[in-house]
Amino acid sequence: MTGNLRSSPPRYRKEQHRMTSIGILGAGRVGTNLAGKLSAAGHHVTLGGRSPEDTAARTAGLAPRIAFADQRTTARTADIVINATPGDSSLDRLTDLRSELAGKILIDVSNATRDDGDGLPGDLCYPGSSLAEKLQAALPDTHVVKTLNTMLFMVMTAPETLTTPPTAYLSGDDEHAKRTVTGLLGDLGWQPERIEDLGDITTARATEAMILVVPHILRRHGFKPFAVSLAR
Repeated sequence: MTGNLRSSPPRYRKEQHRMTSIGILGAGRVGTNLAGKLSAAGHHVTLGGRSPEDTAARTAGLAPRIAFADQRTTARTADIVINATPGDSSLDRLTDLRSELAGKILIDVSNATRDDGDGLPGDLCYPGSSLAEKLQAALPDTHVVKTLNTMLFMVMTAPETLTTPPTAYLSGDDEHAKRTVTGLLGDLGWQPERIEDLGDITTARATEAMILVVPHILRRHGFKPFAVSLAR
């Protein structure tokens, strides 16, 4: 990997993460949920959608400090970028933003699955691999970190609401990038002991495969908050 994170200005240092400029690609439930919590934590957040005007109208009242832009502008102007686009199209979308994402941390929270016919996740798009690995290969100058993809979107920003403490898994090749992401998870309410660093980016194939249990749980119990967690 040819990333230049350690030679960049010190905007990625953990002690400075509270002043970070964060761009979120994807303005659906996941993206808007993360935008609201990160903005409330003091970050400068830009929500990137295909149509900034439509996104702003749909999310009116979300948080007054959130900016809206197209996805290319969002990726170019942010210090850290979160991928909250649909996983089955994320690879094509983000590969097109390779120059804008160079030298940055990309937090991937998406799962790449095929539609099962009822709107629920189906088979994996990348069996034997993962979306995170594909993104890292397509974006060699970017530091990809996989996390928060093993839960419903509302748990991402409110882990304390579950009866059993959930787990946030981390996968990524760059240790400094993972430390930075750990700091951001703290702003979302995650306690350090509930964050599990699995190792390099290839470990993301394990957490992405956890999505296969989700449709069965939703069919039995409905759309209620849950996470696939590690019990100790």
